[in-house]
This record gives sequence, structure tokens and C-alpha cells, in this order.
Amino acid sequence: MIVCFGSLNADLIFRLPEIPRSGQTLLADDLAVQAGGKGANQAVAAARDGAAVAMVGAVGGDALAEVALAGLREAGADLGRVSTVAAPTGCASIWIDAEGRNRIVVAAGANGRARADQVDDGFLSRASSLLLQMEVDPAETAALLRRARALGVRPILNLAPALPVDPGILRLAGLLVVNEDEAEATAARLGCAPQAASLHAALGIDVVRTLGEAGSEAAAAGGSWHVPARAITPVDTTAAGDCFVGVLAASLDRGAPLRAAMERASVAAALACGRPGSQASLPWAAETDRA
Repeated sequence: MIVCFGSLNADLIFRLPEIPRSGQTLLADDLAVQAGGKGANQAVAAARDGAAVAMVGAVGGDALAEVALAGLREAGADLGRVSTVAAPTGCASIWIDAEGRNRIVVAAGANGRARADQVDDGFLSRASSLLLQMEVDPAETAALLRRARALGVRPILNLAPALPVDPGILRLAGLLVVNEDEAEATAARLGCAPQAASLHAALGIDVVRTLGEAGSEAAAAGGSWHVPARAITPVDTTAAGDCFVGVLAASLDRGAPLRAAMERASVAAALACGRPGSQASLPWAAETDRA
């Protein structure tokens, strides 16, 4: 089982010919309202890939809460540890241009009130992995990471966004996943190069760095390697990174080696890039199997 502690959002997705410039008003070609948030996206990706997933987070008592929870319900995730709090449900405004590139603005809302104590040690100890991101209170994320490590549960930390985290906390992660920008920011704070091998050497933990259309690379105790990406024409890259992380976690949960997990995650992320939407783009296990 994977316990995912993170954000739940309602995504307002605007498709436009181009991203508006400062002071410019454009009419969108389309608007879609979908479930999102890095935590929920990764939980849905893992659940659709066949993992048992329990989501831990917070939503508001408003109409957007059901939007934020819809994808998790459909994927069969356990929602018993999602709290309803006195704050608006998190919301993201996503602009996507004709080439599939995006710009995103997020209002955290209820996500700022997610608490580590929503999951007790008895339940957490039943998990194989704790999946974490940086869209909820960093102190709560760190607290749950410490508890997981003490209980022998593998923490998978996707350092997104790349907030400053004490290196001692990073070293508690069983696996650190970063994209190129996050790797640059982390490396600058550690005083090393941004490549996975350098981050691994500095932190002493397994590291995966995603490289967009160039694929991904990893460094672990067994060595370092590169996994190429599928050649595709992207339609919408909004949730591709979350898809990669969620499917990576699901594969590791089933006992796959890290390299094999990365290869499957890369295929799933390519499928997600070929479809519009955030959670709506995430593939089911059978689709990834066929691909």
C-alpha cells in the first residue's frame, strides 16, 4: 500500500492559441474543470496503475471539494484520511497554449491545513511507501517523513516545488525525485552539480532526475543510468511529471527494481502527454501494459 500525503485541487484548465502577455486579454478556446493537485495526481496515477493507495490531505466544505476528490474516488483510493476544513478547496488556474506548453497558478487554500497526524502510526506502518510532495505545509511533510522512516516505511519525496528543505530531512527520504529546475535549486543549496549522481553523492540516497523529452536519469547504490523518453508530439504536459512519480511509486510498491520502475513510468508519462487534462490524462495499468 502507498500512503500519499499531499495537495488536492480543483483545476480550471484554459486552452488558448498562445499564453497572454502582461495586460492582454484573450478568449480561451475551451475550459475544462478537473481534479488536480500534485498529491492527488500522483495518488491517482499510482492507483490507476494498480496500487492500493490511501490519500491524506484536506479540502474545503465547498462545491470544489467534490471536483478535487472525483478522480481519487474513480481510481478507488482510500479517502478516509482526507479532512474537510474551514478554508476554500485548493484551486489551480492552468493555461495551455497551442503547442501544449502550460503556465499554472495555484491557490493552496485547504491544502495549508493538511496535518501529519491525520494518519496514525498503526495505519502508516502497513504501507510500503509514503509518497510526498511540497504543496502542503513543509513542516507537516517533514514530520510525516520522519515518522515513516522510524517505522521502516520508504519515503518517496518529490521535491516539487523546490522549497528549501534541510539536507538532514532530505537524507531521510528513501528516494528523491526532482525535475531539472528542482535539481538545480537543490544542488545550489548543497553546493554540488545538479546531475542525479552528484545529488546522490551529496545526500547518500537514491535520486531520480526527470529530463522532459530527454527522459530520466538515476543514481543509487547500484550505480547510475539513463532511461530515454518515448518520442511523442505532446498535446498537454500538465500532469506528466505527476504521472511519472505515481507510476514509479506503484511499480516500486510491486517490488520492481528502480530502473524497471522508471521505464514503466516513462511509458505512462508519454501516454499522459498525448492527452488533454490533468488527472483525466493519466493512463490505467492496462493502457501502460499495451504501450
